[in-house]
Amino acid sequence: MSPLRMLGSTSGYAELAPSAVAGDQTFTLPGTGGTLDRLNRAGNVLQVVNATYGTQTSNSTSTYADTGLAASITPSSSSSKILVLVNQVGCSKLTGNVNTGVNLKLFRGATELAFFGYAMGYTGTSSELDSISSSINYLDSPSTTSSVTYKTQFANYANAVAVRVQDGSSVSTITLLEIAA
Repeated sequence: MSPLRMLGSTSGYAELAPSAVAGDQTFTLPGTGGTLDRLNRAGNVLQVVNATYGTQTSNSTSTYADTGLAASITPSSSSSKILVLVNQVGCSKLTGNVNTGVNLKLFRGATELAFFGYAMGYTGTSSELDSISSSINYLDSPSTTSSVTYKTQFANYANAVAVRVQDGSSVSTITLLEIAA
């Protein structure tokens, strides 16, 4: 008996070899609209979401404010992990205060996940310092199948003159990867 070939919907095929066990063998495929669950093995990437933001945003206080960079994902399983990849660019401190710098945090909704930029651009002088970038790779376990939003927020380290992100309309990126657990 030759192997059974199952054609793929977009490309390639999978081969199913006959069983070595004597007797009738049954292989049941899902009905209309169903799918074979072959991709949900631990470690596989189930979906990818990417977002960019390139509007210059300023903050002159030590209160954290949205940078404008955000992305949402709806996990297919509550056991899935979300790998969050952020590149926050154009972080700048403006002229006028010795202690000014940019602080950055990563959030899932209102929950703080990580602090990934501390007093960035601090020079110990009143000089301006432009276009610093900061990145983070963070593996999260949101434990939900509801939509979750990841975002970055920034604040002024010294509560003094303005700091900026996406300075000069440079483009920050956030990528979310759902990983099967």
